[in-house]
Amino acid sequence: MDFDYRNLNIVYEDNHLLVVVKPQNVPSQGDESGDKDMLTLLKEYLADKYDKKGNVYLGLVHRLDRPTGGVMVFAKTSKCAERLSESLQNGEMEKKYLAVVQGELPAKNGRLDNYLYKYSTLNIVKVVPPATEGAKRAVLDYKSIAVKDGQSLVQIKLYTGRSHQIRAQMSFIGNPLVGDAKYGAIKSKNPTPLALWAYELRFPHPISKESMVFRVYPDVEIAPWNAFDVDSLLRITIND
Repeated sequence: MDFDYRNLNIVYEDNHLLVVVKPQNVPSQGDESGDKDMLTLLKEYLADKYDKKGNVYLGLVHRLDRPTGGVMVFAKTSKCAERLSESLQNGEMEKKYLAVVQGELPAKNGRLDNYLYKYSTLNIVKVVPPATEGAKRAVLDYKSIAVKDGQSLVQIKLYTGRSHQIRAQMSFIGNPLVGDAKYGAIKSKNPTPLALWAYELRFPHPISKESMVFRVYPDVEIAPWNAFDVDSLLRITIND
């Protein structure tokens, strides 16, 4: 993948943190593909900006699946990485997503509480009975914001960060994400990227404890986001 750190949108930076937008289909960290990943790209950015020689420290606190885009925070020191990880484990780091799914949701608001098992050889996750060995609990809240032409714009608050969690759980209730053929979405004549975007990240600053809130919307000019007036809809619902 021909991608350079100069193409990244860096939303916020101080001596402790980097908040950036991960483009879709860029890995959060290195994988078997060998494609440039966010951790490597941002280390290159720091080395260049601050003229650092040798290894550059940058802590990966949380991940987004490769096809998912949106806002991420990285730690510039090991102390901050430790504190951000504690915030994540304590539920102080809140993550919200936008998705476009097929069909209408069973209820306007709801909670999905399932157990997921990852079939590593297939790179797929499925909902399984709670007693399944190796299964992990996955919890999210969803809110249907708008429905148009057989698709729903959905706001999702994630409480656990399992691999493919949103994709697997939404598919399980009969509402696979648009563009997600792996989890049952109808294939389109005009394929779109996976309709999943991490749009809000909220956490206490690891040093000052100040509440930090970052919101970054997907590209509302492209399908399927352009079917909805995302900006005005979120302005109405953001504080619900």
